[in-house]
Amino acid sequence: MALQHLKTEGFDAAAEAAPLAMVDFWAVWCGPCQMLGPVMEDLAGRYEGKALVAKVNVDEEPELAQRFGIMNIPTVVFLKNGREFDRKTGAYPAEVYAGVLDGAL
Repeated sequence: MALQHLKTEGFDAAAEAAPLAMVDFWAVWCGPCQMLGPVMEDLAGRYEGKALVAKVNVDEEPELAQRFGIMNIPTVVFLKNGREFDRKTGAYPAEVYAGVLDGAL
């Protein structure tokens, strides 16, 4: 499963269908978000079949950003069985995100 771009409609179904999910809340105008894009693409490939790796554009989906209390971007939220268990605010190397995913698998 490649990197998915989620909308408010369908978010819950996608997050709950995946036993493990990593969701990047981002915006087009955000420089650090743009730097994180290739990292998310790489992780989507590495964790195909193990975890959902997705992005949510906060400008297009403000309801989701509000629901998750996103105050700064990029913020990556980790979900297990649809429930948040960790988050990272800011852009980090792939290994940081992979460590959280590996610890939850």
